[in-house]
Amino acid sequence: MAAKKDFYEILGVAKTASTEDIKKAYRRLAMKYHPDRNPNDKTAEAKFKDAKEAYEILSDEQKRAAYDQMGHAAFEQGGFGGAGGAQGFGGFSDLGDIFAQMFRGAQGGGGGHAGPQRGSDLGYNIELSLEEAVFGIEKKIKVPTLVACSECDGSGAKKGTKAATCTSCGGSGTVHIQQGWLSLQQTCPKCQGRGKVITDPCQKCRGQGRFHEQKTLSVKIPAGVDTGDRIRLAGEGEAGVFGGPAGDLYVQITLRPHAIFKRQDGDLYCEVPISFVAAALGDELEVPTLDGRVKLKIPAETQSGKVFRLRGKGVKSVHGRGTGDLFCTVTIETPVNLNADQKKLLQEFADSLAKDNKKHSPRAKNWFDGVKKFFDGL
Repeated sequence: MAAKKDFYEILGVAKTASTEDIKKAYRRLAMKYHPDRNPNDKTAEAKFKDAKEAYEILSDEQKRAAYDQMGHAAFEQGGFGGAGGAQGFGGFSDLGDIFAQMFRGAQGGGGGHAGPQRGSDLGYNIELSLEEAVFGIEKKIKVPTLVACSECDGSGAKKGTKAATCTSCGGSGTVHIQQGWLSLQQTCPKCQGRGKVITDPCQKCRGQGRFHEQKTLSVKIPAGVDTGDRIRLAGEGEAGVFGGPAGDLYVQITLRPHAIFKRQDGDLYCEVPISFVAAALGDELEVPTLDGRVKLKIPAETQSGKVFRLRGKGVKSVHGRGTGDLFCTVTIETPVNLNADQKKLLQEFADSLAKDNKKHSPRAKNWFDGVKKFFDGL
């Protein structure tokens, strides 16, 4: 028989992972391998089942402790091995059977039935353009989730009927097992802790009270959001169990790369190519902003790499931190595809500069002087 996979490995978390990390890992895998998203895919279905089993064990403190100590054997008959001949414990072959049974069904020392349970939270990733993030937008999204059955209002019982009190636990949701000197309390196996049993289940949800559905939601994206921001939609997660409240949906924001601008918090950055004539003589250019075009004055003798700051032309923060700035970096572009006359004019221009190069190219002079000193020192 093939060895069972490690639960931590299935979820992709370390053995020191917190309960919240385990929950997040399970949500991610459940969304990826859910049968509704992978119809007729047996591999995905198997991975979904593995992830579900791993989560059920590792999200429960007692079950996780047992698994950490004894692995899969903690949840199998005779898993702890060893105490042969202990048939006096009412059908359990050894103490391992008793503890395995306890960890399969125990709900803690306090007792009480499970009752309504809150549905799980869900996550949804959405990509936005820079403009959509800056100005805000309303988006329609489709989310696969568990919704409450409309036929039975989430009760699981056929319309017009009600769940009956469980005869095994008398409605408490727990039962006691006496094994010689050891008394155990565990979740009632007949009603799974509800305290009630559905004798006539709803045909639409097959007694589950909820079913899988892809629902369409409208999400209002506020102006100024950025990559990493989250929007919480209360009550739009998975429907609750046994009539419990629904979980929440968290929409995670990611911005697509922009053709012109780069964003860093509230500030925007862009490159502005200019000719060497405009850089030498000065010019006035039109540059784009998210609010439209603005004039940018280029002073004479501007060097490549010069940064101009346009205050208040960035992004208004969704967190109330004010509006950022736009930083324009000018890049001097070398002319290409010159004809003979243009090359001749440029050569004449270069010859005129060469007569007094120290005056016209101070940075070049300083650089070459530094190079000369470097080689002289070798």
